Amino acid sequence: MMSAFEELANSLDSDNMIGFVRRFPEDCAAAFNRLDQTHHPWLSKLKEQGWRDWLCLGMGGSAAGGSFIANLAEHEGTYAVHIQRQYDLPSWWTPDTLVVATSYSGNTEETIAAVEAAIAKGGTIIAICSGGHLAGLADIHENVHLVLVPSGQPPRSAFGHLFGSQLSLAWALSLLKRPSDEAIVNMVERLSKHVSEADFQNGDSDIADLAAELLERPIAVVAPSELTGVAERMRNQINENSARFARVAILPEMNHNEVVAWGDATDFDPAAEQQALILLTWAGTHKRNTQRMNWFIEHLKTPSAWRIVCEGESLLEAMLNACIDMDWLSCALALLHGKDPGAIGPISSLKGHLSSVE
Repeated sequence: MMSAFEELANSLDSDNMIGFVRRFPEDCAAAFNRLDQTHHPWLSKLKEQGWRDWLCLGMGGSAAGGSFIANLAEHEGTYAVHIQRQYDLPSWWTPDTLVVATSYSGNTEETIAAVEAAIAKGGTIIAICSGGHLAGLADIHENVHLVLVPSGQPPRSAFGHLFGSQLSLAWALSLLKRPSDEAIVNMVERLSKHVSEADFQNGDSDIADLAAELLERPIAVVAPSELTGVAERMRNQINENSARFARVAILPEMNHNEVVAWGDATDFDPAAEQQALILLTWAGTHKRNTQRMNWFIEHLKTPSAWRIVCEGESLLEAMLNACIDMDWLSCALALLHGKDPGAIGPISSLKGHLSSVE
């Protein structure tokens, strides 16, 4: 007998977003091995150069991987990674900063503009895309190197392809230490198991219950700083897939400001007890941040507070584990609201307008 979620998915999920969630570990596994010397001979030259840092360019779903790489670099990297989500390069940028430009379509105008600025200033650019104008730049500029990913899906559902390729590059250039092949295989197996366990259609997942809790409540996401990229992607997935607002606060910083609003909110905002709170944590969370989180939960006025433990044997695995939860959650919430999780009408409308004006 078909479940209620299956019926909703069959009638609403026109872009097969649920299918893409199920494929996520497979996409990651393929991308982890995407870069090699045989298919990307420019890697050897880039390895020899002493990069000061990275600048990751991108927008929306194509930008999320850069934030993950930046958090990993802060935690265990050999140099810094910066994020740029706009048309221009930072004023401090010089050619000894490697530019990693990610645009799933290859046609994101903000990313293209920043890449062209970097080309004009003598920069080296890694273009991660499925084609489009960005891929074309690699054909005509010797310092633009192409990493091609599979096409044919919404950018936010292609995170495994995009982030996995960025991570493969980070490993190849020794920004991050690559785990052993066995460790990677075992991690992907655990992620595949988690995809099945978290699937809201299997009847045993807590995701459906959490989505129901969020239906009529404002949504807040709180996470420790090393999971900033995870929290931001969760917000963005809820925005796009579910067409819901969500806000993000980061520990310990939010304990110096937003915590007051949770404890002494005025009548101008929804009462604290009416809001839903998602707290993200993992095994490596600083013990003082864990104490902050415990105190926060103890003193919360809302009955709707969920702690999601991002499981994994490393920060990388915890991040990917969280991606599975947030993708299932945002799709479930969309279906409960009667929304197609693939529909992004306002974004399409805005792009149409921008194409008609200068």
